[in-house]
Amino acid sequence: MTDNALSLNADALTAAPIDIDVNGIMAMIPHRYPMLLLERIRILSVGERAIGFKNVSINEHFFTGHFPEKPVMPGVLIVEALAQTAGIVVVHSLGTKAQGKLVYFMGIDEAKFRKPVAPGDQIQLHVTKQHGRRNVFRFSGEAIVDGKVCAEAIFTAMIMDV
Repeated sequence: MTDNALSLNADALTAAPIDIDVNGIMAMIPHRYPMLLLERIRILSVGERAIGFKNVSINEHFFTGHFPEKPVMPGVLIVEALAQTAGIVVVHSLGTKAQGKLVYFMGIDEAKFRKPVAPGDQIQLHVTKQHGRRNVFRFSGEAIVDGKVCAEAIFTAMIMDV
């Protein structure tokens, strides 16, 4: 067994995943329709890692124009869904210290789009904190559909007063 496998097993023993439904998500971030891009979050390691879930429906507002004949979810919205997942990780880990604050994008690096996301897909949004210092956090993220990476990015965000 590798050191990584040992630490992952130790994490699994010390902390059970935390499930957050859409109501819990809306209590933590200000996003609402049409910009709320999450239905559920599973926090795997508090302050470090999570998986968000987005069920993609043909009723999404952006499919009317992107593209009517072959609907594809815009890549920028996939990255936004990753960022919202990371925002939940930050806000959840800060608890009451996050009240009255918002998480803002600072940068997006190394974004790659590998496979289109279409109506009927469920996106798993895997985010991992690379580092955090004071109110600035850097995350890596992957959007996965049916076990295949559709998009990935590294992004930086800052939590600030409203």
